[in-house]
Amino acid sequence: PARRGSSAKMAAPISRGSRGPEPGAAPYGNFPNYSRFHPPEGRISLLPQGLLRSLFPAATRPLLGLDVGCNSGELSVALYQHLLGLQDSSSSPEPPGAGKELKLLCCDIDPELIRRAQQSSPFPASISFASLDIMDSGAREPFLSSYLERFGRSSFDIGFCMSVTMWIHLNHGDRGLLEFLALLASLCTFLLVEPQPWRCYRAAARRLRRLGRDDFEHFRSLRINGDMAESITRILTQECAMELVCSFGSTSWDRSLLLFKSTTACPEG
Repeated sequence: PARRGSSAKMAAPISRGSRGPEPGAAPYGNFPNYSRFHPPEGRISLLPQGLLRSLFPAATRPLLGLDVGCNSGELSVALYQHLLGLQDSSSSPEPPGAGKELKLLCCDIDPELIRRAQQSSPFPASISFASLDIMDSGAREPFLSSYLERFGRSSFDIGFCMSVTMWIHLNHGDRGLLEFLALLASLCTFLLVEPQPWRCYRAAARRLRRLGRDDFEHFRSLRINGDMAESITRILTQECAMELVCSFGSTSWDRSLLLFKSTTACPEG
């Protein structure tokens, strides 16, 4: 998944030698085999059937989705299939009309992971993958504006932020996390967030140290810490004009799935 900060700070390319990358050698969370460790089914199984219909019962035009930190796209595709009730069609051609219901834009900081996602996507007409440092405003703003303008829209109906917040936080500090959450809240009517718990921060820092690499610049100075699901809920609800709609429970690796809704935006679908 993703990572980034108020000043553009791109990830160094992952070493992909004959023995493969070192475990943990992905300071922005851009692991090349992420879905093997956290398969999409662990999240999808927590989300109810018909979620899009319940959130947008009166939708008359395509819904727009934004997946930030999509890695190589396995979870993005699984979310798309689940939300549209296409779970059994992974090996089938794209069903007629499916793309008219949801257009999903997926971005990640790692261009190699994006290339993999583009090559393997079974729904190229409906799911777009793009390499983007979401925290680089100079790159982000024209790119997202251009995408939204294609649909005559100013925001996304639903956003996905799945195990991304820690990488933003570690690389860009408390201010970066606050900016990131405010950005998502301004871009999305609904937002599904899967925060990493604090123990994952410590584990990520230990992995870097074991590899002899520099520690995360901000790790030891983070004042937002402890119960990260609670902290992110507080930030989104108290500072970003969102309300918590539902907690869908926790995955087997102890990460909560939290759905928020903007208190100021009207669903455009």
